[in-house]
Amino acid sequence: MKRFASIAFAGMLAAGFLAQADTAAAKEKAIDNYNLYCVQCHGTKGTGRGINAPALSVQPRNHASAKDMESLTDASVAKAIKEGGIAVAKSTQMPPFGGILSEEEIADMVKHLRVMCKCEGKK
Repeated sequence: MKRFASIAFAGMLAAGFLAQADTAAAKEKAIDNYNLYCVQCHGTKGTGRGINAPALSVQPRNHASAKDMESLTDASVAKAIKEGGIAVAKSTQMPPFGGILSEEEIADMVKHLRVMCKCEGKK
């Protein structure tokens, strides 16, 4: 019985480490995706001042602003990422990424944006 408990504990411990590794990998992938698809307009710090921002007719959202981001639900942020700005009554200049990013990657991107703004979304 003692041996079984030790094996079970070791298995739970290993599963915990694997889950942490998956979480770390997902966070890293979200950062990579942000750098690949978002920084051109939103900037490396998420302030909406990316290299393409001056050429746009609308200022990109400031992802670093808790004031701007906390009024948005996670679902509306995910919808904007997946379907583009027009899907959430915003600029058509925000392209859809649903054909590029998976549902899981979009969910991880929303989590990354919450880290950037240091805020939670509207419930």
